[in-house]
This record gives sequence, structure tokens and C-alpha cells, in this order.
Amino acid sequence: MGTYLNPGNDGFAGIRNDVYVDKSGLISLINDTIDTPRRLTCVSRPRRFGKSFAAQMLCAYYDKTCDSSVLFNDLEIAGDDSESYGTYRNKFDVIYLDITNIMGEAGTWELPAFIKRKVTEELLAAYPGLRTDESFSTTLINAVELTGNKFIMIIDEWDAPIRETPDIQKQYLAFLRTLFKSSGTTARIFAAAYMTGILPVKKDGSQSAISDFQEFSMICPMEYARYAGFTEAEVRDLCSCRHRDFSMMKQWYDGYTLDNAGSVYNPNSVMKAVRSNKFHSYWTETSAAKSLMGYISLDFDGLSAALAKLLGGVDVPVDTNGFANDLVTFHNQNDVLTLLIHLGYLAYDEKTGKAHIPNEEVRLEFTKAMREVRRDDTITRIRESEQLIYNTIHKNADAVASQIQKIHAEETAILYYNNEQALRSVIKLAYFSYKDHYLKFEELPAGDGYADIVYFPKKSSPLPALVIELKWNQPVKGAIAQIKEKRYPAALAGYDGKILLVGISYEKDISKNRHRHTCIIEDA
Repeated sequence: MGTYLNPGNDGFAGIRNDVYVDKSGLISLINDTIDTPRRLTCVSRPRRFGKSFAAQMLCAYYDKTCDSSVLFNDLEIAGDDSESYGTYRNKFDVIYLDITNIMGEAGTWELPAFIKRKVTEELLAAYPGLRTDESFSTTLINAVELTGNKFIMIIDEWDAPIRETPDIQKQYLAFLRTLFKSSGTTARIFAAAYMTGILPVKKDGSQSAISDFQEFSMICPMEYARYAGFTEAEVRDLCSCRHRDFSMMKQWYDGYTLDNAGSVYNPNSVMKAVRSNKFHSYWTETSAAKSLMGYISLDFDGLSAALAKLLGGVDVPVDTNGFANDLVTFHNQNDVLTLLIHLGYLAYDEKTGKAHIPNEEVRLEFTKAMREVRRDDTITRIRESEQLIYNTIHKNADAVASQIQKIHAEETAILYYNNEQALRSVIKLAYFSYKDHYLKFEELPAGDGYADIVYFPKKSSPLPALVIELKWNQPVKGAIAQIKEKRYPAALAGYDGKILLVGISYEKDISKNRHRHTCIIEDA
């Protein structure tokens, strides 16, 4: 058993000794690529989304120096894909590179030379008759010819040098190209390769710098979607077995809705909440959380407005195509938002091309970071939103109407101005700092209909509940009347605190050729 060559199955055995969510179906996807043109796979995921667990599972499954049957016989891979399961289990020499650990031992600039030297040393120890060569690729070819057995390459945190020391990326990518280039060399050496990291493969111009890899990311996960995190069924099972509140788990850690998987949860946070039975932001424990303020502080037109929309619960369109797949090359707000998708701060909907803040855990980090950003436009937006909440609870209806009109004019394209859905988005944007005090519900079943928007105070908040009804081209009195007639406050049955009824309308003022926003606020 080596460190880089055939590391054995101890890592996965330790994982199996704890509460384990079966993700062994991933093995079947990799098996399907063995000795095909699709043999190179790169899967990118945010921190704490189980990347290293997957890498250790693959090591245990493929490593020919151990027998891992006891670790896998009761898992999905053994039942659903029994043919390939037995064909490939413990049949390969595995080269395993944990790049973050190697960087700590070797230093970033010595990384390629260190990897070549250490892997070659372990190959010689395992196969004393091996002919080595200055070319690392040639040494690996010689090993395959000697043993009659190709390698499985597993690289964990492959992008760490690019994230942490951007100046080395040319040297590092050149090293990877020598192994994974468009020629017969790769096919002679590797039965398959699996790389995992936070970022997709670095772009060289507009193309991937290592072009033969099939890439699966949080933007386009395809068949790997159900292995991006925990699925809703898996979280339900965990909550059922450990007697945890599933609804709270969903509120705090859900939100990454991926094609082919549905809802996907942050695995690290779910497991910590399962063990501790405490629901709060475990994201603060990651190094990624410390970097958020730096990204949202970047001076790009429209970025502050986009962040305010996201915090208000409004989905924001993102063009992900121009992102260079590193942490330093930003041309516009789309690049910043795309990075936040890869880091897990935003969830992305492939069908709509829009992003949103996924859950309460991440929203707390956004809110905290936004308050620390020292930009005039950001500070202004926060102050305006907090002032709007103050004016609402103090029933200053004219001030509320004035601020809603300002946001509506600034943020809504004229083409979409005249509909109730546009006003709904404006309300969410205007009240974007509500998370300090409230939970927000839209189209809440209430009485004889559905309340447009309800802001329900958190347990720690002394503020009143807000029941908001929206109208377009109708008198604002009609909004208040509808709230009363259809008994919308009934949605808050059992709540004994104060309730405010808020009617907001905008009508076309023909005499001034503009729209006039009005507001009425009454006690329930």
C-alpha cells in the first residue's frame, strides 16, 4: 500500500464506519467510461460537497492491492450494476493525487516534479524491474507494458494550484497535458481518470486547456447530478432514521435544484445538523465563506443591484459562457455570479439561465458579507431596505409608496412594467433585508384565497406580521378590501402578535404620463 500508488481502502472503510449515504452509483458511471473515448471525467463541486469522499470510494473500489468486497457488497453498485461491479472491482493500479496535501508537502512550484518523483519511486518499489524514463508518460507506459494492466488516475482538488497560486497555472496545466493529451498516449496509460475540484477545467482562450475531459459542473451536471450532494429522498431517510425535522433541513440546506436529481442538499451541513440537531450556518466554517466579501465587492456595473435582487428572493439571469474558470479573471458581473455558482453561493437553473440564493444557510452569509462591503451603492440599498421596513411597521404609507415607486422605476424594464408580477418582484427587491426579521411566503393559502406576500416575524423578532396585497391599475383601497373580504390573516391562525395589512397599487396617471404608486397600511 502506497501514498500515491495503490493507497488501499482504509479511507473508505473509515467513511463506512460512520453514518453513510450510499453514493456508490457513481462507480457505475465511471465504469461505463473505462477504455472508451470518454475515459477522462472532471466533476466540479463546491467545498464540503463530498468530493474527497467520492475520491476515496473510487480508490477503494479500483485498487488491486486490496479486497474491498465487504465495503461494497451491500451498496447500490453491487445490486444495480452487478456485471461491471465484479469485472472492475480491485482490478487496477490506482494513482491517487490529493493535490492540496501534495502542495503542503512539496510547495506549489515544485508540484509537477514532486508528483513525478514520488509516483516513480512507488512504482519502482512495487515493480523492481520497471524501466524508468525522464518522460513521466514513458515511465507509465513502461509500467503498463510490464504489468499488462492500465492505471486508474484519481485526482482530488485538481484545481488547488490554479485557485491558490494562479502564476503556476501554465506550468501545472502543461504537466496535466502531458498525461491527458489528444493522442494515443493517454489511452495506452489510463483505463479511466477522475478529477474533482471546485472549478471546471481552466480555459485557454475560449477552449478547455485539457480538451479531452468530459466536464460535469454545478451549471451542467447531467448524469452526475444526483452525486452533486444529497438528494431529497436521502435527506428524508436521514431525518426519519435520526428523528430530525425534515422541514427545517429543507429550509436551511436545500435549494440546488438540478436536472436529473431534483432538490440537492449540502451534504456537510446536513450531516452536522443530523448529528447535533442544531440548524444554523455551518458554511461559516469553510474558507470559501471568508472570500465571499471580496467577490461581491468587485466594481462591476449592475453587481450590487443583482445581489440586492438575489437577497430579496428574485432570480437573476446569468450568462455563464464567458467565465475563465479561475479566481482572478473577471470581465463583468456575469463572471462574478458564475464563480459564485461554482462556489455554491448561488444555485443555477439550466432551463431558465437564472441564479438564486439556495437556502437560509447561504443567505445568512450573503447578508453578513453585504453589510461589510464598503461601497456606496451597496450601503445605500441596505439602508433603503431597512428604512422601508421601518416605514411599513410605522404605517408611513406615503414613504412606502415613494420607495416602491423608486425601485420599480430603477429595476423594471419598461416592457415588463405593467403587470402584477413585475410589482411582486419589486416588492421582494425593495424589502430584500427582510431576512433579519422575517420569513417570506408567497401565494400563501389563506381564508378564501391566496395572500400575495406574507412576511412572518421570526421568533426573535418583535416586529408585526405583514400581509401584502398587490394591485395594478386598480385603486389601492381594493387591495385592503380584498385582504379583509377573503380573510387573508386567517393564514396566520395561532399567531397572537400584531398583524399589519399592506395594500400597494400602481395606476397610470394619464395627466402626467407616468405611473403613480399608492399604499395603505392598516391594523388587522
